[in-house]
Amino acid sequence: MAPESAVALVQKFTGGDYADDAEASGILEALDRVLAWPSGYVSGLIFWPKSRNPAVAEVVDLALAYRFLAW
Repeated sequence: MAPESAVALVQKFTGGDYADDAEASGILEALDRVLAWPSGYVSGLIFWPKSRNPAVAEVVDLALAYRFLAW
């Protein structure tokens, strides 16, 4: 997924532009899947960010910076 598409999905979610909880969950699941995060991590970036009020693009940048470390 292009970063612009991920930004659009995060904007849709944070703007409340969804019909119901099922659609909201679907948006978060899609973001986790296409940004290669463990399940629920993108929602953590949105709801519990390290910075006070991250911009939508900042959330996507943090997600794209993720690199899985295997032991």
